[in-house]
Amino acid sequence: MKRVIISGIGVEIPQASISNEDLVESFNGWVEEENVRRAAAGQEPLQKSSAEFVAHASGILNRHVHTRDGILDTSRMAPRIAVRHDDDLSVTAEFGAAAARHALADAGVEAETVDLVICAGSHLQRMYPSIGIEIQQEIGAQGAAFDLSLGCSSAAAGLHVAFNLVRSGAHRRALVVTPELITAHLNFRDRQTHFIFGDAATALLIEAVDGEDETAGRFEVIDTRNWTQFSNNIRSNFSYLNRAAEEDVSRVPMADNLIKQQGNRVFKDVTVASHRFIVDFLAEHGHTPDTVRRFWLHQANARMNQMILKLAFGREMGHDRAPMVLDRLGNTAAAGAVVALHENHKDLKAGDYGLLCTYGAGYSIGGALLRMM
Repeated sequence: MKRVIISGIGVEIPQASISNEDLVESFNGWVEEENVRRAAAGQEPLQKSSAEFVAHASGILNRHVHTRDGILDTSRMAPRIAVRHDDDLSVTAEFGAAAARHALADAGVEAETVDLVICAGSHLQRMYPSIGIEIQQEIGAQGAAFDLSLGCSSAAAGLHVAFNLVRSGAHRRALVVTPELITAHLNFRDRQTHFIFGDAATALLIEAVDGEDETAGRFEVIDTRNWTQFSNNIRSNFSYLNRAAEEDVSRVPMADNLIKQQGNRVFKDVTVASHRFIVDFLAEHGHTPDTVRRFWLHQANARMNQMILKLAFGREMGHDRAPMVLDRLGNTAAAGAVVALHENHKDLKAGDYGLLCTYGAGYSIGGALLRMM
């Protein structure tokens, strides 16, 4: 088996952003309009939200979005993204290719030396042709490409696959690209989820190495791990079958099939499972949480991450040990932990260990034990 490193990290964050105050103002405006209709129909009124509730429930203060236009319009409350011609580059592939180019530049290598592209994301634009193949063509990579989706653990799952394919010699250099344009799939009229997500794209370049002469400042991937257990508590029912379920096939249901979750159950279940996963995975390699310099955790919920770390360490951990980007970017699904890694690793010393860990729908958990070279 070959030794494997992360030779490049790329991140693409959209410029447009929406604050809690912006989002809540729009949501509450829609609630007022909807409650007039509900009162006339004899239905219970909907509850308004507040910026303080959003911050307390999630730790999010702001989120960046691919397309702001349409989201805050109470008559629409969805991003306005035009359909592109089949021969034009798709929106998701364009987003992912931008992050891929950043990773290639970070590594100082040319795209044609990449022989595998994995598009690993929670919300793929379509099933076929593969978004990964489209990214492969757009950046000029060679070899093969495919898509992989495992909720918010998609990037870690993609890294798990790439790591094992590269270290076995099946591929020489692999890009794991995670374009998370998740606001297009978000129900901005759902009080429980409308504030959670933001958009970001990331890419990790994985390759085999023989020595350490040219790898200073890069991460060696010591090992990766995935875990899954079925749960309905985070779910999207958006499907090819939605149309087939309708008597009137001219109307395809939308809002009922977008992201939904039972937040309290997710918080409890994922906190316990992720703590156990981290402790067990580290123990397999002779580590405890105290011997790991930094944790780049899934950026889903600030209180959840603090609870996971408190269970692991027996005390609370600050930004230096487990950096957060959630407050200003929102939950960027599978991309979040990679963004945290990208922004918070250059201060580490040779020999320092770090753990990338993601968790989400499935349930699914993914981890990668890294060592700074």
